[in-house]
Amino acid sequence: MKLSQSSKLMPDPLSNVLDALGARVTRRTRLEAAGNWALAFPAMDRLKFVAVLRGTSWMLLPSREPQYLQAGDVCLLGRTPYVVASDPTQTPIDGKVFYGASGCDVTRFGGDDTIGIGGTVKFAADNAGFLLDLLPDFLLVSRTTPASRAIATILSLMNDELQRDRIGGEVVSARLADLLLVEAIRAFASRSDQVGVGWLGALSDPRLGRVLRAIHQDVSRRWTVEELANVAGMSRAAFSATFMRRLGQAPLAYLRAWRLTIARAALARGGATVATIASKVGYESQSAFAHAFKREFGISPKAGLA
Repeated sequence: MKLSQSSKLMPDPLSNVLDALGARVTRRTRLEAAGNWALAFPAMDRLKFVAVLRGTSWMLLPSREPQYLQAGDVCLLGRTPYVVASDPTQTPIDGKVFYGASGCDVTRFGGDDTIGIGGTVKFAADNAGFLLDLLPDFLLVSRTTPASRAIATILSLMNDELQRDRIGGEVVSARLADLLLVEAIRAFASRSDQVGVGWLGALSDPRLGRVLRAIHQDVSRRWTVEELANVAGMSRAAFSATFMRRLGQAPLAYLRAWRLTIARAALARGGATVATIASKVGYESQSAFAHAFKREFGISPKAGLA
């Protein structure tokens, strides 16, 4: 997902993460169904969206109450198995057998009372872990959110492209799916009732949001906890405790993980030496970078070169 940068505006953390991780919707699927049906899908190391275009369905996940979805609702799924069904009491069958290995597929069960579309988001250089570790396993963006009009427009365009065989349709569908992903994440992050939820909630928090933007805009800087606390306008102790509570890791641990993640992506793209990449992500010593990289990913930086 290529998100352009202005010479005047630095990228926000969400754009920065999706761009650096090479997030792209690589699978698009469509489900048309009527009557009783239920499809089960396993947990995978990916992000997926599911949207209801017509009718209703249920989303069933471990340790959660069944989620009732109506036309216009969009949900994002992380590392979790799930069942999508006409009724939560239905016994599910394996959903994977109805879809091919790649591309866009349509599955039909008896009619089109319910129509849904899905998309699988893949990340470059096996970097899914950074974002998936920060997001909840399930995010629901309701049709009643302020962003619903934009999302409804995207869904309508996607539905039109999926049904019509037109020149360039594959490219248009893929880009619309990318746009839907960003709109859904952005809509969830902006909800006032989600201020306390993980990374997305932190992005919307005035104090922690400033810190995350500072880190992502100057990743090579030798940040200290004190400096980041000053950016947040908090005491060192209060900032550290708040950051840990909201993001589940210490500020410098987050910085280190992000540095190594973008280094891994840069190594996979090729065109730069290990020493150059290490310097760009804030490591003055190539040996220190190599040690941290292997501890994080289990391989040496040279093994990650394209």
